[in-house]
Amino acid sequence: MDSKLPDFNQKDFHTFPRTDNNSSYSRRKWVLDAFFAAFLLVLLFPLLLFTTILLFVLNRQVLYSKPRIGFNQKPFTILKFVTMIPNSHNMTYGTMTIGNDPRITPIGRILRKFKIDELPQLWNVFKGNMSFVGPRPLDKSEFDCYPQHIKDVIYTVKPGITGVGSIVFRNEDKILSDPTVSPISLYKQKIAPHKGELELWYLDNQSFYVDLMILLLTGLAIFVPNNQLIYRVFPSLPFKKF
Repeated sequence: MDSKLPDFNQKDFHTFPRTDNNSSYSRRKWVLDAFFAAFLLVLLFPLLLFTTILLFVLNRQVLYSKPRIGFNQKPFTILKFVTMIPNSHNMTYGTMTIGNDPRITPIGRILRKFKIDELPQLWNVFKGNMSFVGPRPLDKSEFDCYPQHIKDVIYTVKPGITGVGSIVFRNEDKILSDPTVSPISLYKQKIAPHKGELELWYLDNQSFYVDLMILLLTGLAIFVPNNQLIYRVFPSLPFKKF
C-alpha cells in the first residue's frame, strides 16, 4: 500500500460538492443545530451552573456579551463566559488575544484551554444566530481586515462555534505575540488573508460530512493542539505555512 503523504500545497484534490445555501442542507442543518443545542444545554446544565457560580464568586462577572458580525453581515450579540479582567476590550489589544495575555484571569485560562468559555454560545445556536460549524463571528475591526472579496461572501452562512479557521489557527494568540508588530497589523497582513481562504474553502465544500469532521477535529485539537490531522482529512484545504 502506498503510504506517501499527500502534497498539502496541491489545490486540485477532490473537493466536496458545493451546496446551495437555500437547499435542503441548510434547512436540515438549522433543525439539527436547534435540536442539538437544546439537548446540550440540558445535558451540560450542571457544568454551566457550576461555571456560573464559580465566576460569580471569583469575579462577580459571569457573561461576556458583545456585538459580532453575523449571517448576511447583520450584527448579533455573542455570549461567552468571562475569561478576562473588566474592560479588557478597551485595553491595548482590544478584542484580540495574544499569547500569555495578561488580561486573562487564572480561571479564564482553564476555561479557554478546554473551550468551556464558548459553551454559552449554545444559546446563540438555539436562537438561530449561529451554527455549530461555520466561520467564526468576528468583531467589526477584525472583519474589516479581510480582503473585500472575502467580506462579500463569508457570512452568506451562519457563523459557527467552530470552523476550519478556528482549527488551523488555534495558535493565533502566539502568532499575534510578535512584540515588533502590532496585533492588528499582524492579523490584517498575515492571518486574515489565509483564514479568509480557509473560510471560502468551507463555503465551497460544506456538507454534513465536512461539518461532522470539523466537530471531531475540534474536539481532538483541544487535547492534541499541535496535530495536523485536518490536512489528511481535507487534503484540498489551503495549507498554512507559518
